[in-house]
Amino acid sequence: MNVDAVRERFSSLQSGFAFFDAPGGTQVPDEVGQAIANALREASGNLGAPYATSRAVEAILARAKSDAAGFLGCSADEISFGMNMTTLDFALSRAAARDFREGDEIVTTQLDHDGGVAPWVELAEDKGLVVHVVGATDELTVDYDDLERRVGERTRVVAFAIASNATGSLADAKRICALARDAGAISWIDAVHYAAHEPIDVHELGCDVLLCSPYKFCGPHLGISYVRREVAETWRPYKARPSAATPVGRKFETGTLPYELLAGFSATIAYLETIGGMEAVRSYERDLGEHLLANLPANVTLYGPQSMDGRVPTFLFNVDGVPAVDVAHRLAEQGVGVWHADNWYCVSLASRLPEQSLRAGIAHYNTRDEVDRLLTLLGEL
Repeated sequence: MNVDAVRERFSSLQSGFAFFDAPGGTQVPDEVGQAIANALREASGNLGAPYATSRAVEAILARAKSDAAGFLGCSADEISFGMNMTTLDFALSRAAARDFREGDEIVTTQLDHDGGVAPWVELAEDKGLVVHVVGATDELTVDYDDLERRVGERTRVVAFAIASNATGSLADAKRICALARDAGAISWIDAVHYAAHEPIDVHELGCDVLLCSPYKFCGPHLGISYVRREVAETWRPYKARPSAATPVGRKFETGTLPYELLAGFSATIAYLETIGGMEAVRSYERDLGEHLLANLPANVTLYGPQSMDGRVPTFLFNVDGVPAVDVAHRLAEQGVGVWHADNWYCVSLASRLPEQSLRAGIAHYNTRDEVDRLLTLLGEL
């Protein structure tokens, strides 16, 4: 992958500022913004009308469904779009749980973003369900012994993040999905952080539900969900009654979709294909991640896996003797962007994390020179 050629396609990268904030949302290539603008100019309408703008919208929707299906390895009619992952998760969880009974159990993990946990916590409050939280190991990875203890005959859903947006640590998705399947439970994956760094095949993973968000991989703010057809067909959604319910993925789309953002999503997929797809992204990012880890200054404490094995290139850390908020502001003043926060939306993990920490994430448009700038500045603090 030619990173210099890649960067020329991003107006936002021309200032020289080094963006290491990809875990909170990536920069977007110009062609994606252009596709959104073109859709607003040329296809501002809705489905079902007998004229050109409506036909243009229909084509945008069909292409977006096909692109999402290719990205996740499923059929187009198993795809649903929504405002974001969290909104889709609330909608899908309520459809799934219509027939759940008091005492039924949901299993989550300490490493999960609350967008994948709060829907179940709120349902548990409404319906008398039990939410179990699987612990994390000392290296801040999933404790599989604890997971196996918590999955039982009353388990209805095993919900987990493949990649932690806080620590970057990976879960063994195939193992967890198989455990859920053997217990007769639904496997429910938050792949928002994972989809930005690794190729996905839902059939290879063996999952029932998977959600992700294009704004983490150079696209617009959207939510995308896959629900396995055999599962989706058994759910009754909450939606306006005249709205389309076929094919099966349309069941979970409430109201008018943001067609201009779907056009932007398709432009994102086209962009990724031109640079070699997610396999090329993965290879390039992992090389940069290995370089960063091999050269971390002695004054930096890294939380989570200490190598690129079992992680994506998202790094949670602190600089000895310097408050995280000060580090973030001082780096920003010198043209390097990292975030500081407390629990990183991993609410159950908060007790295992420092009161404040820093997070730097590598995206495929970052360069080795930018990584070296970050390392040098951290070492000088």
